Amino acid sequence: MADDEKKFSKELIGKVVVSKAGKRFGEVGDIIFEARSGELIHVILGNPTQYVAKLNLEKAKDGSILIPFSAVIAMGDFLVIAEEDII
Repeated sequence: MADDEKKFSKELIGKVVVSKAGKRFGEVGDIIFEARSGELIHVILGNPTQYVAKLNLEKAKDGSILIPFSAVIAMGDFLVIAEEDII
């Protein structure tokens, strides 16, 4: 496996999170995964927008907002999520 392939998860940190409709949610602050299986569980939202504050989204014990990784539909310049899957 090439080194640049191993860096992909690190490249997600800081990417802007948007919905399919183009609503900005914030940035990828971190990723939570299951250590045994490697399954991606949640994206921790960094710098959440005021739009997100109005939504009743799942939060971690420290108050950070969690986006289920199952809601992610595309990754590239942005992390695109299906808003209907998280509300």
